[in-house]
Amino acid sequence: MRRFEFVEGSSSKFWEPELKGNTFIVTFGRIGTAGQRREKAFADEAGARKEYEKKVAEKLREGYLEVTEGGAAEAAPASAPPPAPKKAELPRRVPAVTPTSESLKAAAEALAALRARLGWRSWEVTSRARRAKRALRALGGVDPAAHSELAGTFTALMERVVAPKKDGRLPLRHALALLGELDVAAFTRAAEVWLAVPDAVPAATTVARQASALGQPELALRMGMLLAERPGLAGAPSEEGWSKRWTRLRPHVEEQLSSSGGSLATWAQSVDASKDAHLASRLARLEA
Repeated sequence: MRRFEFVEGSSSKFWEPELKGNTFIVTFGRIGTAGQRREKAFADEAGARKEYEKKVAEKLREGYLEVTEGGAAEAAPASAPPPAPKKAELPRRVPAVTPTSESLKAAAEALAALRARLGWRSWEVTSRARRAKRALRALGGVDPAAHSELAGTFTALMERVVAPKKDGRLPLRHALALLGELDVAAFTRAAEVWLAVPDAVPAATTVARQASALGQPELALRMGMLLAERPGLAGAPSEEGWSKRWTRLRPHVEEQLSSSGGSLATWAQSVDASKDAHLASRLARLEA
């Protein structure tokens, strides 16, 4: 306990402050006596501490000298650190559904049909990609690698994102839309495939690299989906819809970047979009 004394002329007084939880206690009186004890309760520890520090400062201004045993002033008891704010959780990407043998078969057939249409006219590829996306959504976010009906065809589709043009590519936006219906492990594997052929499709390489920069695969997948989308195309989300999705995702991205000492602006500047005008326009919209 700290002790302060004032000895001057006929005055010979002591004053001892103490904190116990949310209660501020003082004992005071003439030196040599037991003195008087007074207590004052506050709504919380912070209020009691504020009063403690205020009164100590007042006594020092009045000329009291601290004579705490040991010669060094005791620090006011440390209050418990405030609880860390709860980290906001990302909403689920897909509904919680248990896949059935029928839904797995339907998804496998939809993926095979999409693969067979690669290299055809763009509207036909888009139509098949949408059907495959709907079929995957009925599986509740499975990892295709865990299901033999899906594994081979899905891996082949991800490889076709960076395949030679003559073989028929799967557009990146369609690939990411499919990945958005699956376990994030599928995205991690796809990113590794795309990085293995860095010069084939610059946008795919960029999406894969930003996954590493963000350090959080789930966020990286969602960012990749946003960056690859093309508002204005038939069947694509509107610019307003894109902005709403980014508004919901932005706090999570900024929190993740901040935790590693970065910022959204720095991250966006580090993404190389020099070879893809669409990607550059999406990056510019992130900070709008």
